[in-house]
Amino acid sequence: MKVCPRPATPLPMASSPKLTLTSGKPLADPKEDHQLVGSLQYLQFTRLDIAFAVNKLSQFMHCPTDLHHQAAKQVLRYLAGTPTHGIYFSSSNSLTLHAYSDAYWVGDTLDYASTNAYIFYLGNHPISWTAKKLKGVARSSMEAEYRAVANTVADIQWICNILTELGVLLPSTPIVFCDNVGVIFLCENPVFHSRMKHIALDYHFVHGYIQDGALRVAHVNTTDQLDDALTKPLPRAQFLEL
Repeated sequence: MKVCPRPATPLPMASSPKLTLTSGKPLADPKEDHQLVGSLQYLQFTRLDIAFAVNKLSQFMHCPTDLHHQAAKQVLRYLAGTPTHGIYFSSSNSLTLHAYSDAYWVGDTLDYASTNAYIFYLGNHPISWTAKKLKGVARSSMEAEYRAVANTVADIQWICNILTELGVLLPSTPIVFCDNVGVIFLCENPVFHSRMKHIALDYHFVHGYIQDGALRVAHVNTTDQLDDALTKPLPRAQFLEL
C-alpha cells in the first residue's frame, strides 16, 4: 500500500504547544535529525522566514527527541509549499540602511533566557538577519529589548564599515526601529539612571553612537515589528502578514 506524503504546511513551526528540551522521547539514533537541522542552518542564509524555527531546533541537537524531529520535518513541509519564496535584489534599490530590533522576554521557560532578533535592510532588501538567545537572564522586558538594540548597533556599525570599504556612501543616518517605548526614551535621555547600572555597558555603547550622530533609534508600532517572526512562533495570520 502506497503512503501519501503529508501535505505542505503554511507555518515553519507551530505556535503551540511550545517545544522544550524535555518534549517527546529521545531518539535512538539522532544522526538523521543532526543532518536535517544542520542542512537547514545553511538554508536560512537565504530564507529568513525559517530563521527562528532553525534556531529553536538547533538548541535541541545535543539530545533530540521524536517531537523535535517532527518539528524539523514541518520546516521541510513548509519549504515544499513555498518553493518560489526568496529574496529579490533590484538594481534600482535605494541605499538607505535601517534595522528592526526586537527581543522576546523569557522566550525559554527552562533557563529564562530571552530571544534576540534583528533584520537589516538596505533600501527594501533584507541583507542580514539573526535569531538567537541572549546570554544571561534579563530582569525586565526593557532590559532584554535594550540589550537587543545594543547587539543590533554593534552589527550595524560592522555593516557600515563593510559598505565604506566597498565605496558605498549612505545618503542618510542608519535607523534602528524598536517597539519598546522605554528603550526609545532611554536612548534619547542623556541622563543615566543608577537603577540601570546592570546594563551600563550597553547604555553607554549605544548612546555614544547616538551622540555622535552615527545612528538613530526610532519607535515602530508593535503590529509593524517585522522581527516578531524571528523571535517566536506565530499564529498563521500574523506570520503570513509579516
